[in-house]
Amino acid sequence: MEYLLYLAIVVPIAGAFLLPLISRISAALRNGLALLFVLCSFVCSAIMLPSALHGNAVQFYVALPLGMSFGFLADGLAVFMAMISSFVGAIIVLYSFTYIDSGDKDEYYLMVTLFLGAMMGLVYSTNLILLYTFWEISAVCCWRLIGYYREKEYVFRANKAFLVTVFGALMMLLGFLLVYQQTGSFSIPEIQEKLQGQPLSNWAVALILLGLLSKSATLPLHTWLPDAGVAPAPVTSLLHAAVLVKIGVYAFARLFLVSFSVGDVWHTVVPVVAAVSALVSAGAAIRENDLKRIIAYSTVSQLGFIFLGLSSGSAFGIAGGLLYILMHSIAKGGLFLCAGVVEHNTHTKDIRKLGGLIKTMPVTAVSFLLCAFSIMGIPPFGGFFSKYMVIGGAAEAGNAWISAVFVLGAVMTIIYLLRAFMRVFLGQMRTEAREESRSMVASVAGLGALSLLSGLLIMFPAGFVQDIVTKMGGMFQ
Repeated sequence: MEYLLYLAIVVPIAGAFLLPLISRISAALRNGLALLFVLCSFVCSAIMLPSALHGNAVQFYVALPLGMSFGFLADGLAVFMAMISSFVGAIIVLYSFTYIDSGDKDEYYLMVTLFLGAMMGLVYSTNLILLYTFWEISAVCCWRLIGYYREKEYVFRANKAFLVTVFGALMMLLGFLLVYQQTGSFSIPEIQEKLQGQPLSNWAVALILLGLLSKSATLPLHTWLPDAGVAPAPVTSLLHAAVLVKIGVYAFARLFLVSFSVGDVWHTVVPVVAAVSALVSAGAAIRENDLKRIIAYSTVSQLGFIFLGLSSGSAFGIAGGLLYILMHSIAKGGLFLCAGVVEHNTHTKDIRKLGGLIKTMPVTAVSFLLCAFSIMGIPPFGGFFSKYMVIGGAAEAGNAWISAVFVLGAVMTIIYLLRAFMRVFLGQMRTEAREESRSMVASVAGLGALSLLSGLLIMFPAGFVQDIVTKMGGMFQ
């Protein structure tokens, strides 16, 4: 099974650098292989799923001098994240075939495939320096993709995203160095063994959290994410749904749920930061008129729910946080791709200039609504169950006032998403537009259907995340 672990990581990373060469033969072949490389990661991860569920993690580990190591581990949490990222990523690549009709397409497919490959390397890494390396590769890919169209404003916003996330990554690296000072190792298994349940130093935790929150666009390090809406729609979908912001929540779960424990103060700090971030960004979404910025602020808000679940101190809430990652990836990916269909055909993102599009873009409208219902937490959509578990888990852990704050955040989610839907798809038609691309429409329809289907078949993903939680130890157990 080890070869599957290698392939899941190596194929998209190595394949990414072959794509510009392949395009000299055929652009269609380049596109198809980009999709195939991403699907390879999904298939390999899916094959490793049964072993991960039964606690027989696939792993490879080589010890090196000076506390270094080279190793990968495919346990339940890693396989869970890898499957989500590669599956949604594959749909985004398919969507790109029609959407990306200008610019340097060779660089686009190279960066997207490398981006997803870096995510595979990160989720399977068992060494802090290796994790940091893949973390920074994703930052470079993000930088190039946000500024894809190379206009002055786009490049400025790409630079902003790069500087904020790299600053956070450097703070995280300092935290890793403090962990090394405390334990003499960068290997996560060795650090666990040397700590023997003792908490990390507060300075190390603070610096690592700063890096995680910057990547996951949590207040006050969130402003780069709405600005990234200048990127092509499949790129924003990658950032918000499949890869970039999910890196932070994954690393939080890996380091502080599975691997290490921390001081009691962090049991209060993380939920409070999550609550403030969720409310402030939801308020910004209510006032925003740019469709992609509305959805971007929604991402910042919903990440607060995920952090609440993962830091709830309750197994029920932690399972809800993991389930939230899945449901949010599907639905938010769909919302951004729907926004891309609208922008691609109307050439505007301003909801004040849109309206009545359900008449000419019915599949996109219905898909947007299905995905929005999941993000809102409307039963029986998948998002309802994850939101219920997150808020319920916080209440179960004795954080009743935090739960009340997030209930308010959930109400605000309904307000801004319904406002966006009504302004874009209902009322008087202001812009003529039709659904012209089958691959784009099929992509949004598939994610919309999955948003509903994941709720109707909730026992399967819920059982999976429950198995992951039972094998966890660390911070909030």
